[in-house]
Amino acid sequence: MKVENEKKHPEAEKQANDTGVAYGGHDGGDRAHHRSTRAQQDEEIAHMQEQSRHQTATIEPPPELPPASPRKALVMVGVALLVLLIAGVVTLIGRANHERALAKETERETVPTVAVIHPLAEKPDEELVLPGSLLAYEESPIYARTSGYLVRWYKDIGSRVQAGDLLAEIDTPEIDQELNQTRAARQQIVAQLELAKISAERWENLRKSDSVSAQEADQQTSGYKQAQANLAAADANVKRLEQLEGFKKVYAPFSGVLTKRNVDPGALINAGAGAAGRELFDIARVDPIRVYTSVPQAYAPYIKVGAGATVTLQEFPGQKFSAKIARTAESIDPITRTLLTEVDVPNRDGKLLPGSFGEVHFAVGSNVDKVTVPVNAMLFRAEGARLAIVGADNKIQLRPISIGKDYGATLEILGGVSVGDKVVINPPDSLEEGQQVNVAEGPSGEGQDLTGQNPSASETRQQENLPEQRSNPQSSEGSNQATKPRKGNGGGKQ
Repeated sequence: MKVENEKKHPEAEKQANDTGVAYGGHDGGDRAHHRSTRAQQDEEIAHMQEQSRHQTATIEPPPELPPASPRKALVMVGVALLVLLIAGVVTLIGRANHERALAKETERETVPTVAVIHPLAEKPDEELVLPGSLLAYEESPIYARTSGYLVRWYKDIGSRVQAGDLLAEIDTPEIDQELNQTRAARQQIVAQLELAKISAERWENLRKSDSVSAQEADQQTSGYKQAQANLAAADANVKRLEQLEGFKKVYAPFSGVLTKRNVDPGALINAGAGAAGRELFDIARVDPIRVYTSVPQAYAPYIKVGAGATVTLQEFPGQKFSAKIARTAESIDPITRTLLTEVDVPNRDGKLLPGSFGEVHFAVGSNVDKVTVPVNAMLFRAEGARLAIVGADNKIQLRPISIGKDYGATLEILGGVSVGDKVVINPPDSLEEGQQVNVAEGPSGEGQDLTGQNPSASETRQQENLPEQRSNPQSSEGSNQATKPRKGNGGGKQ
């Protein structure tokens, strides 16, 4: 440091000389001031040099800390481990909560969302109108009982016949020859019987005088009895062929009308229904005429045997035919959930034709609750028609229903649902019994439709086959305005 100070000293003196030279041109006062300043600087420099001579380089070490006790060290390590453990537990709990929330969100997203509507109550009918099929009271095919060729037919289709009327005649040359042969064989058996009778009587007389043995007499008696049996068989065969000869003429089994004729003169006729060929005629009794209809289960208790009904046909507008409930199946069909009912209609003039389609009007139905649902709410399963209902726990219930009238866009439901049920609209085929679903929540105001507080808007949506959702209040007002005329039409339809 002394050397550095000595090096700095000439530099300081040089700066002082330069300073004096620079200011040499000033007045004497300024020079005296600069000299005093230079003297002070020289003194300071000398003082600093003096101090640097006596100063010794000393480095003080840091203070030594006393070592920590073993118990305190264990406590500190335990506290550090505890902090790490708490941090790990908090991290695991946070991760578990996140995973649970993610799982719930995933499960919520996998649950299908469905739109629902409420069924509309329908005004009770004063009468129940059901489709029916008109059938003949009695109908039978007529087959030939003997084989041969058709000589001629006497009645054609549409002919009204009485029981016993001749319908056709069949030529049977083979049967005729077989009958002649059988009669000739019978004459042979009669001749053999007479000879056997004479021989048996003769041998019986000889046996009395012991001229022949008992064995020989018994043989002759047995031969006579065999001849008697052969004659009986021949008589039966002759009678069989005579009866086949009688079937050469075909007669009507009962009074009615011929609905079919399948043969012409010269056609080969085979005997029996199982033989090759078709029946000769079809005959039907059409007075009275039967009308079969299927009554839905909801109306079954009101169908009474003997009660009156009416039948209408499209080809006779404004005309009603009086009828009477003749009988019922007394059992509900498990597939269609209907009661098969027969109604008899007098048909003396033959105006009603078998095979026609008509409508049967029953004076029941005023006590049956009916609702309508859109056709796109139907589910067709192997068990039958179903409606998907959302229960209070948001689980699907597949309910069997009984369908009444078909209005095109809507269906009349006679049983299975009520106006308070939530029916799924456009249900997917994957819906199963007990499946959890989410009910679609629309914008503000949609909840009123689900609770039935806005029946006009709900009815309009069902007629349009749309779910209960509205896009904005303006469109809602427009739909409500358009509801009034449609509601009137719907009411008239019902």
